[in-house]
Amino acid sequence: MAIRKRIAFSAAAMSVAVLALAACSSGAPSSNDTQTTGAPVEGAPDWCGPNQISLGLLDGFGGNSWRKITTAAGADEAAKCPSVTDYQYADGQGDTQKSIADIQGMVAKGVNALVVFPDAGEAMLPALRSAYQAGVVTVPYRVNPGGEDGVDYDAWIGADFTTDGENWGKWITTNFPDGAKILFVSGPKGNSQGEDELAGMKTVLTDPSYEFIGEQPFEPTNWDPALTQQVLTSAIAKNPQIDVIVSDFGPSLVGALPEFTKSGRSIPALVTSDGNVLGCFWTDNQAANPDFKMMTVATGNDNVRLAVQYAVAKATGGVLPDTTTFDAPVFEDSVSGTPNPVECEADLPGDIFLSAEMSPEDQAALLK
Repeated sequence: MAIRKRIAFSAAAMSVAVLALAACSSGAPSSNDTQTTGAPVEGAPDWCGPNQISLGLLDGFGGNSWRKITTAAGADEAAKCPSVTDYQYADGQGDTQKSIADIQGMVAKGVNALVVFPDAGEAMLPALRSAYQAGVVTVPYRVNPGGEDGVDYDAWIGADFTTDGENWGKWITTNFPDGAKILFVSGPKGNSQGEDELAGMKTVLTDPSYEFIGEQPFEPTNWDPALTQQVLTSAIAKNPQIDVIVSDFGPSLVGALPEFTKSGRSIPALVTSDGNVLGCFWTDNQAANPDFKMMTVATGNDNVRLAVQYAVAKATGGVLPDTTTFDAPVFEDSVSGTPNPVECEADLPGDIFLSAEMSPEDQAALLK
C-alpha cells in the first residue's frame, strides 16, 4: 500500500462536526475585510488567528459517503483552530432553494465565516454575494459558482479539474491508441467540475477516433449512486460498444457495472476517482473481465481542508494559504502500477477513500 499521511481523528473533532463547541464570541470580526495579523494562536497552524469566530460549512448535497467523509474532514480541520468557537453544518439535500435558504439562515444567525459547496453552480451566486456583502467571510469551494474573488465572495477554492481531465485523456490515448467510444458521467447538469474535466480531456483527445457518446457534455447523475446506476444501465442498453467510462465519482458506478457481464460483455476500462469499494470491485472482477483496466485520481475529500484554512485565516486574522487551488494527484493505475497499483482494504468499509488524508481506520469509525 502507498504511504499516506495519517491523522488522529479525535472524539473532539468528531463532536465539532455536529455540535456547536461554545457560544459565538461577541468579539469576533463582523467584516470580510479582516486583515491577517501574522500572529497565529500558539500551538495552532499559522492560518489560525487570534480572533474568535463561528464557522458554517454548507453542502448542496450531503447524502453520500464522499460528502460525509469530506464534511468530517472539514470539521477536523476547523478543530485545529481554537479560535473557531462555534461550528455549524447544513445539508442542502440536493435542493437549490434549501441550499440558498441555508446560507441566508446562517448569515441571519450571525455566523462569521461560511465554507460552501455550491453544487448548483451559478444559481448559488446571488446568495453567496449577499453573504459576502453582509460582511461574512464567504468561501465557496470545488464547484465554481461564477463571479469573482473579492467582488462576489472572498475566494473560490477550486480543484484543478482541467488537469484531472488531461490526465484521464493521456491515459486513454496511451491505452487506446486507435481511438475509443467514451461515456462520461458527472454530477448535476451544468456543474463546473464536469465541464472543466471535459475541457481537459478534449485538449488531449483531439483525434476524431475518440468519440464521446451519450448526453453531452456529460450524463448528469447528481453524484448520487442510485441515479448513477439508472444512467449507466440505460447507457449499456443503448450502446453496444463502450470502450471507456469516465466518471468523477467512481464508487457510484459499482452497482451498475455487473450489467455488462449480465449482457455477456466485459466491463470496459474505467477512468475515474478512487474509492475503496471500487478498488475492491476491480480486484474481485478484473480476472473475469479482460477489458477492465482502471486508472484513478485522488477523489479530493481534502479540498475542503484548504477552503476551511482560507476562511478561518481570513476571519480570525491568521495567515492566508499560499494557494487557492487544490491539486488532486493521479492515485492508481492498474496497467502501469504508477504511482500505485489498484488498492483494496477488504476488511474495511467500501465507502472510504484511500487517497484521503484521514486514515482508512478513522474513516471506517466515522461511517460506523
